[in-house]
Amino acid sequence: MQMIAGHKAIEPPKGVPVWDIDPYAPDILRDPEPYYAELRSKGPLVYIPKYAVLAVGRYAETREVFSDYTRFVSSRGVGLDDFKHTEAWRPPSIILEADPPAHTHTRRVMIRAMSPRVAAAQREMFTETAEAMVDDLIARGAFEAVTDFAEAFPTTVFPKAVGMKDANPRHLVDYGAMVFNSVGPDNELRRAALRNAPQIAGWINSACARDRLLPGGMGETLYAAADAREITHDEAGMLVRSFLSAGVDTTVTAIGNALWCLAMNPGEYDRLRADPALAKPCFEEVLRFTSPVHTFCRTADLDTEVSGLPVPEGAKMLCVLGAANLDPEEWGDPEVFRLDRRPKGHLAFGVGIHGCVGQNIARAELEAVLGALARKVARIELVGSAVWRPGNAMRALDSLPLRFHAAREG
Repeated sequence: MQMIAGHKAIEPPKGVPVWDIDPYAPDILRDPEPYYAELRSKGPLVYIPKYAVLAVGRYAETREVFSDYTRFVSSRGVGLDDFKHTEAWRPPSIILEADPPAHTHTRRVMIRAMSPRVAAAQREMFTETAEAMVDDLIARGAFEAVTDFAEAFPTTVFPKAVGMKDANPRHLVDYGAMVFNSVGPDNELRRAALRNAPQIAGWINSACARDRLLPGGMGETLYAAADAREITHDEAGMLVRSFLSAGVDTTVTAIGNALWCLAMNPGEYDRLRADPALAKPCFEEVLRFTSPVHTFCRTADLDTEVSGLPVPEGAKMLCVLGAANLDPEEWGDPEVFRLDRRPKGHLAFGVGIHGCVGQNIARAELEAVLGALARKVARIELVGSAVWRPGNAMRALDSLPLRFHAAREG
């Protein structure tokens, strides 16, 4: 069996167009929209020879592959590596990289730990922190939104919600970058992210231990489930680790992307200010419009087909969520950022049994941020060029220089 990029190399299936492109090239990752459009134009399935993978970018087929865990599994890895044939750099996630029945009991516990009730209990802390940060940034004048707000807010509030005694903001951000860049090929992005893996992963594992968690946090809920023998104590520690890998970097990215969207669309920001209740649909539109997680993989676990085209067992499937969330067949005018769209069905949070278990917490965080902005900031001014950071899975900003103009009281 020939291997490529950590998985079985398949030949182009009959009837599937071949496209000689590198979807992980830095220029594409910085500006992916032309790649997304061409991928959709080529058909429901495309074979990419550089990695011997099948890519889907139209909404219907991407949703089908991404959600059908009976045919397209996550347990063989959500990146290019196939865990059936290769060893991961860290133990696979027992929630993200698992399928039923193993996935069922861990997801049940995670849903309880991050339920709407739990998110509501954190809302006051999220709101107070967001308002204090916004006040500080207004007073500063120009600031760097990625480090000073997008990174600062989640790394302040999320460890408190988990109940962590130790919070190292840099390690939390870098750990997310390691996890998400590891799902791509062995390129410089992945190698750079993994250089400090032993040090950062060691700190993460220690910070997730039971004796490093405070009573009343989400982490305690997981260890209580272990006491009740719903999961093992080792699984509880791994699930706390999953909080940190998936609950920080994605929210950092979403906040930065939301600020960019609102700075670039001042009319829509005015609508948010006029009606702060639009914070919820605003966040959903940010997710659809920018797809913070742009690509995840599935693996065909049997010979099957998609849209009448053959898919062999072992085929790695690139689910290009960014392309699906901009598919005009689904969204009509996807290139327009609109708060009144209410994009139900976008794929940014996943779908089905692999829908993001932390989405209640993420929504509560973003609603706190957007609400604070709507109440306190009259205008979001871009005072320099936004710079996008290439990532093997994340569509994130590297730099976003902004100025918040204070709203007049009364």
